Amino acid sequence: MPEQPTKNLLVSPSPHFREGEDVPQIMRSVIYALIPAMIAGVVFFGPRALALIATCVTFCLITEYAFQKIRGKEIQLNDYSAAVAGVLLALTLPPSFPLWAAALGSVVAMGLGKNVFGGLGFNIFNPALIGRAFLQAAFPVTITTWTEPFAWMEPAKHLDSVTAATPLSLMKFDGKFEALPNLLIGNTGGSLGETCSIALLLGALYLLKKNIIQWRVPLAIYLTILVFGGGLWIYDPQQFPPPTFHMFAGGMVLGAFFMATDMVTSPITPTGHWIFGIGIALLSLIIRSFGGLPEGVMYSILFMNCCVPIINTYTIPHIYGRK
Repeated sequence: MPEQPTKNLLVSPSPHFREGEDVPQIMRSVIYALIPAMIAGVVFFGPRALALIATCVTFCLITEYAFQKIRGKEIQLNDYSAAVAGVLLALTLPPSFPLWAAALGSVVAMGLGKNVFGGLGFNIFNPALIGRAFLQAAFPVTITTWTEPFAWMEPAKHLDSVTAATPLSLMKFDGKFEALPNLLIGNTGGSLGETCSIALLLGALYLLKKNIIQWRVPLAIYLTILVFGGGLWIYDPQQFPPPTFHMFAGGMVLGAFFMATDMVTSPITPTGHWIFGIGIALLSLIIRSFGGLPEGVMYSILFMNCCVPIINTYTIPHIYGRK
C-alpha cells in the first residue's frame, strides 16, 4: 500500500483568507471600494485632494520598502497593504493639509504603526489611525482647519484661505445639527473621506458583497448609536443630535466599514466582533457628546484595538468536553 503524503497545517498571523483569495487581492478590493470616496474628494476639493492622496500613498510605499530592506526581509510592496494605509490616511486629513506633513504622517503610520511590530499581520493598531493620531498631536491647528466644498472652482479664492466648520464642530460649539442630505451627499466641510457618506457606503457594500469585511462590527456600531444616541436625543433634543447625525457625520462611516473591520486589528470571533463594535460606538458617543473634542472615532478604534487580545481570549469557544 503506497504511503500517504503528509499534510502539514500552516498557522500564520491574520489576515486569513479562503481558497482563491490572497492578500494582494483583498487589498486591491479595498482600494477599489475606496475609489468612489476618492473621486468625491477630488470633486469637492479639487486637484489638491489628489495630490494629498498621492503623497500619502507614495511615502507609505517608500517607508514600507525602507523597513523591509533594512530588516533584510522580502520586499512585498505588491501586497498593496501600504497603498491601502496611504489612501486611508489621506482620507482622514483636511484637503488643505500640508503635503510635507502628510508625508511625515505616512512615515509614522508605516514605521511606528506597522513595521516596528513586525509587519503585516503583527501590528496591533490600525496604521492609518496611528499616523492620524500623530498628526493630530503634532499639528492640532492645521489638522482642524477645514475647507469649503467647491472653493477650488472659484479663481478668486485660494483653497487654504477658505475655511469652513465641520458638522461635528457646529454641533459641539454652536449647537447646530447639519441636515442629513448634506451629510449623505458631502456638501459640508471635513476631511477628504468624511464628507460624502454615499460614496463610502457604495464601497462598503462592494466589500460586504465580496465578503472582504465582516458585517458584525459595523452593525454593532450602528445599532449601538441607534439605541444610545437615540436615547440621548429623546432625553434632550436641543443638546443632543438625532442618531442619524452620529451615523453619517465625521469619520463614522469610514471608521465603521474600512478601519474597524481591519482583519489584523479586529477580533477573530463573532462575539468579539459585537463587543468590539459596541465599544467603538459607546466611546465615540461619549467623546462627541461629553468630551472636549468634537470627534472621537479615531481614538475609539485605537482604544478598542488595545482590547482585541483580551476580547479574543474570553470569546474563543471552548472545546467540547474541556473546562
